[in-house]
Amino acid sequence: MYGEERKEKILDYVQSHGRASVQELSEIFQASESTIRRDLKELEDVKLLKRTHGGAISLRSVKFEPTFGEKKVAYLKEKRAIAQKTVELIEEGDTIFIDAGTTTFELVKELKSFSKLTVVTNAFNHVQKLLTYPGIEVLVTGGMLRKETLAMVGPMAEQSLSMIRVDKAFLATNGLDVEEGLTTPNLTEAAIKRRMIKSAKQVILLADHSKVGKVSFAKIADLAEIDQIVMDDAVDESIVAKLETIGVRVHIVHP
Repeated sequence: MYGEERKEKILDYVQSHGRASVQELSEIFQASESTIRRDLKELEDVKLLKRTHGGAISLRSVKFEPTFGEKKVAYLKEKRAIAQKTVELIEEGDTIFIDAGTTTFELVKELKSFSKLTVVTNAFNHVQKLLTYPGIEVLVTGGMLRKETLAMVGPMAEQSLSMIRVDKAFLATNGLDVEEGLTTPNLTEAAIKRRMIKSAKQVILLADHSKVGKVSFAKIADLAEIDQIVMDDAVDESIVAKLETIGVRVHIVHP
């Protein structure tokens, strides 16, 4: 592994887990502890993390939230593969909820061939795309629009969801951790996602490998509340095994 690639992966690991020790990073990246210390110093010099005695901690807050534009281009190949698999879980005549998010937007793009489908969504950009599909009836939650994620949230959105039931909810997340469950940086988005889960017969999560091991500010749900997850093949097999142990059906795609 080249030095720049290793530093990038070290930074991603520290940001995902909040902290890491030199010994831990040395074992994970198969590099000497002196090499890891040098990498950490270089990352600290450009203010990407903070070194501590024996390791490093992330400078990124649990409330950090990338913009929609930043998320849209990240791991795009994986997101498209996840969407192409997820659409196989939808049947003609279904009533479904599609959460705001960049991976779920890729799913919306895959719905154009359906001739009879009802889609409920709280995502402004989803609505714009869905209106071009003649076979899809679109219901919009309403609510306050968050410009950061194009999601409609708040009491109005939650109330509208409380009055309906859907066959399947397709959910997005910022963080997926075996112990901490699903998390997101914003409390109002966490609340609307919890309401989605309550309104659905089945809950299906779409998450690329970059979400695994990350913990954000606001708790959405425990993983046991999710029925199925569609993920890409870069996810560690031990994580998949733990998910299956708690009763979650995992679909792995190969981008």
